[in-house]
Amino acid sequence: MKRLPKHVAIIMDGNGRWANEQGQDRLYGHYHGVISVRKVVEAATEIGIQYLTLYAFSTENWDRPEAEVTGLMTLFVETIAKEVPDLHKNNIKLAFIGNLDMLPNEAKKALADATQTTAQNTGLTLIIALSYSGRWELVEAAKSIAQKVANGALLVNDINETVFAENLTTCAFPDPELMIRTSGECRISNFLLYQLAYAELIFTETRWPEFRKEHLIQALLEYQSRERRFGKTSAQIQQI
Repeated sequence: MKRLPKHVAIIMDGNGRWANEQGQDRLYGHYHGVISVRKVVEAATEIGIQYLTLYAFSTENWDRPEAEVTGLMTLFVETIAKEVPDLHKNNIKLAFIGNLDMLPNEAKKALADATQTTAQNTGLTLIIALSYSGRWELVEAAKSIAQKVANGALLVNDINETVFAENLTTCAFPDPELMIRTSGECRISNFLLYQLAYAELIFTETRWPEFRKEHLIQALLEYQSRERRFGKTSAQIQQI
């Protein structure tokens, strides 16, 4: 328990493929994926994870069939309205990252209400990446820094990793130490490109609708079995 990552990030992949395997449409998989979200949030809280980021919808996902996108937006609004009371009761704080201006007004209001309701909670911080793109985030950070330089609030020579991180949408959270992707795809798909620089990456064949507490524990055990050297040698790490 002393070697738990503070921050776990998950790419929740495989909803559509799982639904197709059940002979159902893709939205059927997304609805069952919500159950997995609930179970994993409960497990993360019980285990003692401090931050959990879930990749729910990428900017590229807007290019999916209109019916699926519309269904997903409806599902997001319904799920937030349904789950926020329990999240609040369990001291869980909600945060959202991404290009939220692209969301329908109903979804933006639901997100704002959920954020406000849980703002003072001190337990697990649940971060939902919605309409998110790592490249978009980096470009926005560069724009923000450039504007500060243009305004005279920042000198070019003062720009460093700390300053850059302060201009990311994740500036209030530590970087993830562990990233899990479900459904067997072995790539990070434009997710937290800056923040995952030193994260341990775990890819599982399990489809997201089937992902449960035991799968999270398996990933945590795999994480704890790895030696995290950050450029140092094994001998240097053992001396610390």
